Amino acid sequence: MRIGELSRRTDVPARLLRYYEEQGLLSPERTGNGYRSYPESSVADVRQIRGLLDSGLTTEMIRVILPYLSGPGELHPPAECVTPRTAALLQDHIDRIQARIDCLARNRDRLSGYLAAVRPQAGTPGPP
Repeated sequence: MRIGELSRRTDVPARLLRYYEEQGLLSPERTGNGYRSYPESSVADVRQIRGLLDSGLTTEMIRVILPYLSGPGELHPPAECVTPRTAALLQDHIDRIQARIDCLARNRDRLSGYLAAVRPQAGTPGPP
């Protein structure tokens, strides 16, 4: 399929698909006239790339792990492929995710405490 069809089927602009190619995330073949030609599997690949980007992974991290993904939620990298650099990238990302979780939990707890302090207590009349 050509880039326009892949764009329509995935709701990802052609410009972004070309960017994914530049980043090494997609590898379309080229026809004799230079047009990109994508296999059917590219639809699932693009959806997976979008999901990984939405979860906060960088294109660099996705490029490293994409070859080992066999479907959503399935990651099967051979141990010898997880280099110290790759492991460090993934650990840094895990640490950033945990820091965001901790911050969100603190904010949730503070907001809950605020609401508990300003809400009328059961059995007490609220403001008119």
